[in-house]
Amino acid sequence: MLEKENYLSLATFRRDGRAVATPIWFAAEGGTLVAFTAGDSGKVKRVRNSGRARIAACDVRGRVHGPWHEARAELVSDSAAVHRMHAALRAKYGSLMWLADVGARLTGRYAKRAYLRITPT
Repeated sequence: MLEKENYLSLATFRRDGRAVATPIWFAAEGGTLVAFTAGDSGKVKRVRNSGRARIAACDVRGRVHGPWHEARAELVSDSAAVHRMHAALRAKYGSLMWLADVGARLTGRYAKRAYLRITPT
């Protein structure tokens, strides 16, 4: 469905029900979509409060160019699962993911990443 896209608009929901959409990198892994983000980001807080999400294909700036799909998002902390998710992202983005990893390691953000599993419903 969305696997061939480079960016995914992930809309997570605030407590008052308003959606907040963010463009993210993602990869398909085991029948779900996986992504990473900063551990202290707003989307992590919103996913913790409610796993409700919507996804759509988008460009790097978040301009949606496909239909929205309902989804469930969850944080993943199991190290084996995180390793598989990271491998799926490396396989899809190659040297771009390598550069993102190097930058994150240099700035101390690598260990603070949060990994998301997104399941279209």
